[in-house]
Amino acid sequence: MRLSLDALLVLDAIDRKGSFANAALELHRVPSAITYTIQKLEQDLDVLIFDRSGHRARLTPAGQELLREGRPLLDAALALEARVKRVATGWEPELRIAVGDLVDFTALLDSIHEFDLHGGQTRLRFSHEVYGGSWDALYTGRADFAVGAPDDAPPGGGFKSFLLGTVEFVLAVAPQHPLAAFVDEAPLPMQLIREYRAISVGDSSRSLAPRTSGLLTGQPTLTVSSQAEKLAAQLGGLGVGYLPRRIATPYLADGRLIELQAEETKQQASLHVAWPSKARGNALRWFLDHFAKPDVQQRLCHGSAACPP
Repeated sequence: MRLSLDALLVLDAIDRKGSFANAALELHRVPSAITYTIQKLEQDLDVLIFDRSGHRARLTPAGQELLREGRPLLDAALALEARVKRVATGWEPELRIAVGDLVDFTALLDSIHEFDLHGGQTRLRFSHEVYGGSWDALYTGRADFAVGAPDDAPPGGGFKSFLLGTVEFVLAVAPQHPLAAFVDEAPLPMQLIREYRAISVGDSSRSLAPRTSGLLTGQPTLTVSSQAEKLAAQLGGLGVGYLPRRIATPYLADGRLIELQAEETKQQASLHVAWPSKARGNALRWFLDHFAKPDVQQRLCHGSAACPP
């Protein structure tokens, strides 16, 4: 390859500083070294990079194109150097985070901003997981840790976790749904509820056995892929189901949903921060320490979960 990063570095400095002499000062080189680098680059590529016909050398169209396309290569090289250095000091180049669907992602934005001040060179990659999918993402290696993994870890061990909070659910239907006519006859027998279609969010697990919750044996089911779709289906009167109270509350308040009382209530779901037992790395440790702070738990739990005692 005839094009070197050092030549691009010199070309970039000349353009930014306005002259060969100023570029030499920035790069701590003698002017003759800067001139030699550009001349050799022109010879190697067999193109004229600078037009020297005037009082001041100016980039030719070929030189402008080389600089425009070369700067992203310089940025990538500098970023690679930074990542290599951080890996050597224990910082991961990338951290993959599975976020459970019972966690409001917007509640994580402040945490991301704070992390950027400490581990900004570690790339963050978030994935949306439903129900046991958070555990599955850890189990299959698709994620390095999970936020909002519900209930218990899969059997077999290999994971560590701590409680983040709990989610309260409410059984709700739209006013036009047939079950709404029974709202004053609480508690409703489970046999009556079983007759009507349930709206369920499908588990996103790929390898672990999918989990279900709040479904009755023999009950017809409409399965969707997210809490947002489940809410839309229930608002549309397509079925009955349990919704996190933080999601249902505004619609209960304005009458677009009606809360039902059943003979059996759905237990609260526990949300966990979880990670593989053998996992290491400064970015992971930063997030684990961060999510263990009471004020952070309070922020993450607000609206989406009740904070643990």
